[in-house]
Amino acid sequence: MRFKDYYKILELENSKVTAEQIKNAYRKQAKKYHPDVNVGNKVAEEKIKDVNEAYRILSNPITKKKYDRTWNYNIGYRRKKTKTSGEIAGEFFGMFFGNSDIKEELAQSKIPAVKGENIETEINITIEDGFYGAEKTIGLKDLEGKIKNITIKVPEGIQNGEKIRLIGQGKDGKNGGKNGDLYIKINIEDGKKFKLNGKDLYTIVPISPWEAALGTKAKVNSIDDTKTQIYIPSGIQSGETIEIPEKGYKNSKGERGKLIAQIKIVVPEKLTKEETEIFKRLKQISKFNPRRV
Repeated sequence: MRFKDYYKILELENSKVTAEQIKNAYRKQAKKYHPDVNVGNKVAEEKIKDVNEAYRILSNPITKKKYDRTWNYNIGYRRKKTKTSGEIAGEFFGMFFGNSDIKEELAQSKIPAVKGENIETEINITIEDGFYGAEKTIGLKDLEGKIKNITIKVPEGIQNGEKIRLIGQGKDGKNGGKNGDLYIKINIEDGKKFKLNGKDLYTIVPISPWEAALGTKAKVNSIDDTKTQIYIPSGIQSGETIEIPEKGYKNSKGERGKLIAQIKIVVPEKLTKEETEIFKRLKQISKFNPRRV
């Protein structure tokens, strides 16, 4: 197997680079060939293996030093002295594959790759954000205390308490190990119009005392801006509910819950002279006593 130029794989010009330059180059290539953005791409799958292998060797000062001896012979020397095409084509070198001395030295000094730690955080969104989907930006502090802004896509129908996973956005791995992941817990907050319970939405429908006594019809707004007319029976009480199927929240499959209209009887704060007389007359003739046991 031919010699692998790890500096070329990470798009570094030569071996005279700092640890920070190696890390930055690795991040750039890992992002470019990450499986999440190259689904089904076999070439990218092989590339990311080489990228991880290159970083594992070059990020370790001991293995980098041993590798550099081979690199200088195989690549650095070639830049100083022109070789024939036959020599170049026939040159097979095995830092890990053919040279048993180097291979043995590296095996003895090999440090296992360690995956970075996962990070967990949470954000609050509105019921409408969860229903329609939205983009949100969160800020996370790095090890140096700097704020790193990350934009996430909240999918339609996400559930309260559900977590979004961002691969590789956690803490850095060590010795060429993969970065950890970022988990974002979604908290859906109740709004002024709706409250959420599973897939069901609750909304308040205010009615007057005479509507409660006589019965009426009312239009109820749903979260998708459609109006549904409901029949409110006579004698209904505050706190009673009327269920409207398929007008509630939804899940990731688009299945809708119920919209539950909760009745609230509202008494007018001010009465006209005529209304006052009517209520006084009603008080005289009515035998209804809500405090009767």
